[in-house]
Amino acid sequence: MSTTLYVGNLPYSVTERELETLFAGIGDVSSVRIITDAGGRSKGFGFVEMATAEQAQMAIEKLNGYSLNNRTIIVNMARPRERGRRRF
Repeated sequence: MSTTLYVGNLPYSVTERELETLFAGIGDVSSVRIITDAGGRSKGFGFVEMATAEQAQMAIEKLNGYSLNNRTIIVNMARPRERGRRRF
């Protein structure tokens, strides 16, 4: 079963392909999504879905605190999305 990771403090210039390549060095990546604003600019965080919980845990251990383009990234388990919460 796949496990989704939160990846924060990303350099604004990093692409989904670059992030996928980084995490693919740990295990099988099912999907990558960098969150963007209405103008298409990165918000500095995203989500990586790893194929197994074991690979996700290994990615946390190896990549949390990793320096990517001179920024120290944060990698941890993604929290479930809150339902019914509206942002204005």
